[in-house]
Amino acid sequence: MGKEAAKTGPLARRPDNSAFMQQRLPAWSPMLTASTVLPFMYCMSVLCLLLGVRLSTYVHFLSQMDYTEAGTCNNCFKVLQTFSDVSCKCKVVFALEKAFKGDVFFYYGLQNFHQNLRKYMDSRDDAQMVGRKQNLKNPSSYCEPYIMDGGLPIAPCGAVANSMFNDSFSLRYHGRRGSEPVPLYRNGIAWYTDENVKFRNPHLDNQTLAQAFEGTTKPPYWRKPVYDLDEGSSSNNGFINEDLIVWMREAAFPNFKKLYGILKRTDGVFARGLPAGNYSLDIAYNFPVQHFKGRKEVVLSTVTWLGGQNHFLPIAYLVTSGLVMLIAIVLTVIWWKFGRKGKNMEE
Repeated sequence: MGKEAAKTGPLARRPDNSAFMQQRLPAWSPMLTASTVLPFMYCMSVLCLLLGVRLSTYVHFLSQMDYTEAGTCNNCFKVLQTFSDVSCKCKVVFALEKAFKGDVFFYYGLQNFHQNLRKYMDSRDDAQMVGRKQNLKNPSSYCEPYIMDGGLPIAPCGAVANSMFNDSFSLRYHGRRGSEPVPLYRNGIAWYTDENVKFRNPHLDNQTLAQAFEGTTKPPYWRKPVYDLDEGSSSNNGFINEDLIVWMREAAFPNFKKLYGILKRTDGVFARGLPAGNYSLDIAYNFPVQHFKGRKEVVLSTVTWLGGQNHFLPIAYLVTSGLVMLIAIVLTVIWWKFGRKGKNMEE
């Protein structure tokens, strides 16, 4: 009777009399003294300093050029202030003082363009972009006001697609052998999951791509319909156009850059990267920036094992090194004044 009462009474809730439940496991509690803490802090400060200096030497090469009003683009800038639907071409000349070795990435950049606004980010129809026919001609209401134009549904709909960046570039190198174009890979610039999962064309059913998009119209600010974005490629049109896919991944900050192409390191002068020397950039200047007081730029960049443009890690290590060294010095002064000879600091 007593055992049954113990199983159901207050004693049933008592923890087992084991080392783990009664917290009798062996433990190690270090004694933090000046002779152990201060050397450790000095060593950590020196280690962070060495890492910061070392990482700062791995910062990649970067060439950044604002072409909004540079060179002959100044004329295009003025033209687009009045006529936003005209096509203008211009050229910018620049030089690379150092060779960019290895893979080189070509970016375009925008400043003061807020892709992170909530209403702007929501103004799209992901079901339409994945190729669902029921959404192709019946876009989501989130796309308002860019949902219908001339009585036809817009494909792709929404403010994000309507504001797609449409400048194009052609880079040339002027070396000893004369002027030659810099070859760029224009495919492979989008995320794999975006290109193969999130963006798909409607099922063709033995139709051409233009026939699949029949009954829709282009966004108001576009010059070409979605099925003809890349005239030189049959596999880079429609919703799987990689320039469109890159643009549709909204940037988190108002100043951003997006990948335009990757250097094609063929045999010859570009086998090792971009050589130092003179270059010219031919630009189809179509994207107006005056209305939002923005700027346009091109960026040439290499990558290291740290990734792209990343100054955070070396700066973080250097700042950490300075803070740890400062704290260690303060603790050393306190120990030297009050506790060096075993004095009680409270006396």
